[in-house]
Amino acid sequence: MTLPGLMQPTPLTLRSIFDRMRTIHADGEVVDVEGRRSYGDLAERVLRLCTVLTDDLGVRPGDRVGSFAYNSARHLELYWAVPLVGAVLHTVNVRLFDEQIAYIVDHAGDRFVFADEALASQMSDIAESVPCVERTLALGDECEALLASAKPARPDALPEVPESAAFGLCYTSGTTGMPKGVLHSHRAMYLHAMGTCMADSIGLREHDRVLPIVPMFHAFGWGLPYAAALTGAELLLHGADSSPVAVGSLIERERATVGAAVPTIWKDLLPSLRAAEVDVSSLRLVFVGGSASPRALIEAYDDLGIEYLQVWGMTETGPLACASRPRRRHRGMSRGQLLDVREKTGTILPGVEARVVADDGAALPLDGAAVGELEVRGPWIASSYFRDGTGDRFHDGWLRTGDMASMEGDGYFRIVDRAKDLVKSGGEWISSVELEGHLLGHPHVADAAVIGVPSKRWDERPVAVVVAANGAAPTLESVREFLATKVAKWWLPDLVVQVDEIPKTSVGKRDTKALRMQLAGVELP
Repeated sequence: MTLPGLMQPTPLTLRSIFDRMRTIHADGEVVDVEGRRSYGDLAERVLRLCTVLTDDLGVRPGDRVGSFAYNSARHLELYWAVPLVGAVLHTVNVRLFDEQIAYIVDHAGDRFVFADEALASQMSDIAESVPCVERTLALGDECEALLASAKPARPDALPEVPESAAFGLCYTSGTTGMPKGVLHSHRAMYLHAMGTCMADSIGLREHDRVLPIVPMFHAFGWGLPYAAALTGAELLLHGADSSPVAVGSLIERERATVGAAVPTIWKDLLPSLRAAEVDVSSLRLVFVGGSASPRALIEAYDDLGIEYLQVWGMTETGPLACASRPRRRHRGMSRGQLLDVREKTGTILPGVEARVVADDGAALPLDGAAVGELEVRGPWIASSYFRDGTGDRFHDGWLRTGDMASMEGDGYFRIVDRAKDLVKSGGEWISSVELEGHLLGHPHVADAAVIGVPSKRWDERPVAVVVAANGAAPTLESVREFLATKVAKWWLPDLVVQVDEIPKTSVGKRDTKALRMQLAGVELP
């Protein structure tokens, strides 16, 4: 029989990170487009918001509360207040099409949704078709009036929330069909924050000023608001504007030390950095996820004296699960050889396990050559989808990522392809299946397929391959106009290619591999 340890069973909850932020790191600050406030001032507003949630709105433990907002201190207050009262924060992706937003708000069962002032009207219109939503509140004058009349909740009077309780809900479009809900626990995010702060991961520290350009509605801003609070690192929140001018100005003005974004952001910023139009000498690290970075981009930031770190993860993995830092065996390599290494996906973080398996589920050899599906498991990895069972993405305690990879003997791996035909544009997934379904409703389309082709700016963009119907060839303009009321704007194809016939596999499915070969020379801006 094992001997129990004599250590205190302190629960790993966001409450403990919040308490550390409001006391030990009270002098740290959050900067957004409206100004700046200390962590201590932020905490006082969070405690007022806790009172608003429980006393004014009647939010109960387990209730889902939605946010429909960009990166701001007001949004950050919801990040803390909702979990502190035992409820679940559902960060709604503002880039989705209205019908998808209505679906996930309904599926989540959100009782209340807090929206940016500029987005409140849109959310109110959407909520009219979602019976579970009792009220939409604008993150502006309306909420300020409620906060002004509320007394701060006493920290010692906040409910005792078990570490296994859910704190947050994010939906992913990383599979075909409608978005899936990933329900994060307090314990998972606490451990994820610790993993983020490890030296061989992102290595956040109190002296850092962190700029998460990744949206806070996307996988909890890669968990950075919580990881920053754990160490006392300060936060710089850019609002809705992620243009190169806005990002560069914020880095220069606030002396950011760490930045996080998809590769497109860093590619767009590069010309102004090369021209020395902005001073980014404060940056020690940019870490980049959402899609693979081209070698030239890594090299360009190295030339500027800024460490460029590729990371990998999914909404289902917390999201951060891997960092591409050279290992001990890479010592003494030339710069070119190290770039070869850093182009790879990297090593899974401590606490998480990874393996590559064949179609039959058998583990493949760690020889850097055998390619199979990447599977992961660990304390901040999803075990199933919210209200959707386990499905075929989970088996034997492992998450099937849908990424095809090869792995080396020491665990360093490289993702080589997607198992399914999704298009990844600017770090966001576009469902080719959904686009194909809509295209088939076009009056001049007899058959259609959608594939991703390389894009200089967005990594990939969708191309519609169509067979004409009724003697009229659909133009790019007519296709985009037809789809504009059916999908989000950034889903619209950038090119329409007409063919006589869509190639099919032996079982009648669209042969996207053959289509990619036909369009192998196509590259979009």
